[in-house]
Amino acid sequence: MPKEPDLARVSTGSHSEILTVSALNRSVRDLLEHRYPLLWVRGEISNFMLARSGHAYFSLKDEDAQVRCVMFRHRNQYLDWVPRDGLKVEVQALVTLYEPRGDFQLGVETMRQAGLGALFEAFVRLRDRLQREGLFDPEKKRPLPAFPRRIGIVSSTDSAALRDVLTTLARRNPAIEVVIYPAPVQGEGAAEKIAAAIERAGERAECELLILARGGGSLEDLWAFNDERLARVIRACPVPIVTGIGHETDFTIADLAADSRAPTPTAAAELASPSRAALLERVGTCVDRLHRRLGRDIETRMQLLDHLQRRLVHPGRRLQAQRDTLAHLLQRLAQATQRGLEARRWRVAAQLQPLRLRAPNFSELGSLVAAIALRGRTAIAAQLERTGSRHAGLAASLAHLDPTAVLARGFSIVSRHNGAIVRDSASIDIGEELSLRFSHGSATAGVKSKQ
Repeated sequence: MPKEPDLARVSTGSHSEILTVSALNRSVRDLLEHRYPLLWVRGEISNFMLARSGHAYFSLKDEDAQVRCVMFRHRNQYLDWVPRDGLKVEVQALVTLYEPRGDFQLGVETMRQAGLGALFEAFVRLRDRLQREGLFDPEKKRPLPAFPRRIGIVSSTDSAALRDVLTTLARRNPAIEVVIYPAPVQGEGAAEKIAAAIERAGERAECELLILARGGGSLEDLWAFNDERLARVIRACPVPIVTGIGHETDFTIADLAADSRAPTPTAAAELASPSRAALLERVGTCVDRLHRRLGRDIETRMQLLDHLQRRLVHPGRRLQAQRDTLAHLLQRLAQATQRGLEARRWRVAAQLQPLRLRAPNFSELGSLVAAIALRGRTAIAAQLERTGSRHAGLAASLAHLDPTAVLARGFSIVSRHNGAIVRDSASIDIGEELSLRFSHGSATAGVKSKQ
């Protein structure tokens, strides 16, 4: 179970306890505020006063009693109507006690005119139900004719709204014909009669547009236009309907069902009828544009005529002109060709330039090759000379060791039959044949004796 809030209760522990007035008032206030929740109270306003601070002070009374009320500025500023003495209202308030004076009062949160709550709830329920059915879908709305020739008005014949509509139509466009379908716009049975007038206008099909008009009033005064059958008749009517019911803040089911809604009857007439002055201005603008267009067309055709006249020349002159044109074209072609060739030469030269920078210098290379060849021949000759000198030295050295040179001085070489050189007479035998080699020639000799 939730814990009850702590209240400033009166202590009963001792009969001799004495309370201050402020403690008593605070205790009573706490008891009242926690005993009574936020509730609705109906009564009649009296002694209404709006203070400079924006707070509203008044009494709410009935035949037998009254209670003081206060509605603070942050709540009072949301009212879209002005409270006054004698007005029956319903307030949603919190029961409390004003401690400094000990006054029992109601702190008002919301206030509405008596009877409007139930009517408004009925309006909301009907609006939501018809909206769920799709009766108010924007896709079903029909466009209004731009230039109606005849407009029908569904309204009371003695209402100020009808006079306003007729005055506005006469002022804006007196050429439009008007057909009035009279119907009461307030009281018992008004919704059925308005629906019958709309059905009659649809059956007669003599108007291109209907205006449903009624002046301002309370929610009860406008209740005939919150009828379900009337809304369905408006949607079923073959003629587009514009509503101008009440003032700008008034909104009814008929407004939602109509093809277009205007805030007032006068605005409905202005919405339904094109302005004669605006049309005249538009026609004048079109005439001016037509004159300017015709003037431009005439000037263009005159220029074309002058051009055709200039083209009507003698065939010889025409041929000469064509020859001149051809010669000029040939000259331009030659110049263009020359320019093209020059451009290509420049492009080729530009492309050859980097190649020239990269190409080998054959003159320098030839000189380099000749120098290298000369250096090679010189080096080879020097090498040959060095090699010849070396060979000569070696040859001279070999000449000293050449046995043939010794033989040339009268010596000979003695060898045995196996080619072994005879260096000692002890190695040969008597009677053995030896080979003798001389500087020039050779011979064979036999050993007769040895020492």
